[in-house]
Amino acid sequence: MTSAPAKLADRILRVDQAGEFGAVRIYAGQLAVMGDRAPHAREVAFMAAQEEDHRRRFDAMLAQRGVRPTALAPLWSAAGYALGAATALIGPEAAMACTAAIETEIDRHYTQQLDELGDSDPELAATITEFRDHEREHKQAALDAGAERAPAYPLLSGAIRLGCRLAIRLSERI
Repeated sequence: MTSAPAKLADRILRVDQAGEFGAVRIYAGQLAVMGDRAPHAREVAFMAAQEEDHRRRFDAMLAQRGVRPTALAPLWSAAGYALGAATALIGPEAAMACTAAIETEIDRHYTQQLDELGDSDPELAATITEFRDHEREHKQAALDAGAERAPAYPLLSGAIRLGCRLAIRLSERI
C-alpha cells in the first residue's frame, strides 16, 4: 500500500510535469507565429528554454519514482500549441498576457503544493521552489513587456486562468 505522502508526491509530479509540458507547447505555438524577430521573441525563447528544462527534470523524476504521467498529454499538446499560436496571432501583448495569466496560476498552484508537502519530500519541494521562482520571473517579464495592454486583457487573462485551473485539476487525476 502506498503512503499518503507518496501519493501526494505522485499527484504533484504528474500535474507539474503536465504543466511544464503544456508551457513548452504554448511557447512553441507563440514562436511559430511570432518568428525570432517579433517583439518579445527573445524573452519568449528564453522562457521556453527554461520550461523545457523544467519538463526534462520532471520527466526524470517521474521515471525515477515510477510515476505515470497524465493520460491527457496529447490534449495538452494540441491545446497548449493552439493557445500559444492564437495569443501570438492577436499580438505581442496578448502573447505576454497569456504568459502572465498562466504564471499567476502556476505561482498560486506551486505555493499550495509547497504548503501541502511541508517537509515530507525535500527534493521535490526544492525543485518546485526553484521552478516557482522562474515562473514568477516569467510573469514579471510578461507584465514588463506590456501584457496588460493586450486587447480585452481582463477577459483574456480571466479565460486563460480559468482554463489553467481546469487543466491542473484534470491532470492531477487523469
